[in-house]
Amino acid sequence: MVETGTLDRLRAIPILAQLDDAGLERVAELATEFEAPAKHVLIEAGQEGSGVFVIEEGTVTVEVPGGPSVSLGPGEYVGELAILVPGILRTARVQAATPIRALAISREDLRTLLDEHPRIGVAMLPVLAGRLAALETGG
Repeated sequence: MVETGTLDRLRAIPILAQLDDAGLERVAELATEFEAPAKHVLIEAGQEGSGVFVIEEGTVTVEVPGGPSVSLGPGEYVGELAILVPGILRTARVQAATPIRALAISREDLRTLLDEHPRIGVAMLPVLAGRLAALETGG
């Protein structure tokens, strides 16, 4: 059984907010919590994707080669393009701008979650579409 505090933290993440307690417990079961110091590189552009990161605390900087840098914070996630779009390598470098606490969800576990809880994928669609559009237009 997952602690109520953990479920409340997960429920505060927008892409997970629509899940019931059983769904949130499944996320807690599959995700790995970790902390990283400022300047730690989470993702390197050009690499194959192995999972996604959901930021719980702190800020990361997303650096797209030839494009602007973007800061993302609590409730936001990175790494989904190389997982959800077949054949795409990592498109950006993602580095912790501050110390962070995040959830890591592997490629296989994300696919499992999307199969079991399609609402997660539906919640990801607007962000995914925006990020793909930005890649196509160069910014």
